[in-house]
Amino acid sequence: MSNNVNRNNRWVPIIIAVSVIAGIIIGTFFSNRFAGNRLNIINTSSNKLNDLLHIIDDQYVDTINIANIVEQSMPKILEELDPHSTYIKAKDAQAANEDLKGSFSGIGVQFTIREDTVQVTGIIKGGPSEKVGLLAGDKIVTVDDEPYVGKIVTNEETMRRLKGEKGTEVKIGVQRHGHKEPLSFTIVRGDIPLKSIDATYMINKDLGYVKIKNFGETTYAELLVALAELEVEGFRGLIVDLRGNGGGYLSAAIQMVNEFLPKDRLIVYTQGRRTRREEFRSDGRGSYQELPIIVLIDERSASASEIFSGAIQDNDRGIIVGRRSFGKGLVQQPIEFADGSLVHLTIARYYTPSGRCIQKPYVKGQSQEYEMDLDIRYERGEFFHQDSIHQTGEAYTTSIGRTVYGGGGIMPDYFVAEDTSAITPYYTECVIKGTIAQFCFEYTDNNREQLNAYKNAAELEKHLRKQRVVDQFIRYADKKGIKRRNNMILKSQHLFEQAVYGSIIYNMLEMNDYVQYLNHDDPTLKKAIELFKAQKTKPTLDDQARNKAADTDA
Repeated sequence: MSNNVNRNNRWVPIIIAVSVIAGIIIGTFFSNRFAGNRLNIINTSSNKLNDLLHIIDDQYVDTINIANIVEQSMPKILEELDPHSTYIKAKDAQAANEDLKGSFSGIGVQFTIREDTVQVTGIIKGGPSEKVGLLAGDKIVTVDDEPYVGKIVTNEETMRRLKGEKGTEVKIGVQRHGHKEPLSFTIVRGDIPLKSIDATYMINKDLGYVKIKNFGETTYAELLVALAELEVEGFRGLIVDLRGNGGGYLSAAIQMVNEFLPKDRLIVYTQGRRTRREEFRSDGRGSYQELPIIVLIDERSASASEIFSGAIQDNDRGIIVGRRSFGKGLVQQPIEFADGSLVHLTIARYYTPSGRCIQKPYVKGQSQEYEMDLDIRYERGEFFHQDSIHQTGEAYTTSIGRTVYGGGGIMPDYFVAEDTSAITPYYTECVIKGTIAQFCFEYTDNNREQLNAYKNAAELEKHLRKQRVVDQFIRYADKKGIKRRNNMILKSQHLFEQAVYGSIIYNMLEMNDYVQYLNHDDPTLKKAIELFKAQKTKPTLDDQARNKAADTDA
């Protein structure tokens, strides 16, 4: 009898378990049926969004596209984290990384759109278009034997048609000045290099200059080539221009600043909630550890530019000239989804050698206010007076004991105000309406054969002055409905010369020539040259004290 009891006892747990499961199933059914369709899934934050999408897809009054809702929601979710965590749609992901990758596949032209027509403004040297004989000034009127003019012509559509996989063909028809019939070209797409160094040249017999547009995969290699060129010229000092440089790869900035630092100097370190502190130090192999160096920055210098500047400043290796940098101290990691879209998620903060994080303050979910920060700086006079700059972060010290501050960008050792004294409403109207750019393109296109005779910026500028091209522009603007205002024209004369001559130089010559022309009267560059001549390329405590006293007196 005891054996029968034991056998019956073994079935008791199973019967209870089956009864419990049955009860749950029945209870869930009646709960969903009669209690407002409440979810039977554990109501945690991690699955609420997924549940909500299922509910909308299953029960919403109208037919909706769940994929579109997800695409629209992703950026808004990331906005609640910080201003630099972003979502990039699959169709935009490749283009978003091209500048930093250093190349893309296409036909190798620069273009603008005028009167619903693609007009070629430049041919990239060594690219597929140069090889088949395409010229600046050509107007693209057909692509793959189909007309390509009119409202269909946009920047996005043009890039979609002209870019493509390496080795594929595209057939274009162009209207060329002096030819009655369109010319046809079959172009095999190839790799088109995207340089991140815009200019390298000698300012004088001793001082070299390099302008870096961003920090990409090829930037370090480009810098080594640039420095080698300057070494051949016998440079004894270097200006690194990072103005307008919005950053790029952290690794590129580390490699580049390593060339200028002695061994075992801290360059930067990163740290986050889930990432340990990671330090990056100089290895002592840099070839220019003793070279006098001056770094130029402004309010658009951000991220990797601030890493480079901060490492130079905190190690007291060189001097920083210009205006306070942007203030981006957050590190993003790209995370790719199966459809090719990307999330750039902030995973850490970076810190300069003194220990400061130069990320400017922000309020989660208020990205618009964050983006308006530069306008706010401008309005309160920060671009014009150093004593208008508000850095509320903690104070730190450099290697020799100079005081620097966190929480709001890199403050230059020598401040140079922005000069807006020549700006007038007339000049502003000409810029905003695009009249200057339109005139310069048309002038270039109509006079291209004559302008081809000038091989450098100085010669071309001299020719343009003789032709009184600025006066031609004023008459052109008048015909376009911008009323002539002689007093304002006189006040803005230098700005008009710089804009008009500069645009035509850009259209006809290389970027290197264009940068040299713009630098000719640049006040920040002039200050850097003055400091180099005075042998003030190594910061001292005395210099900092004098600079602070001068700011107070002002």
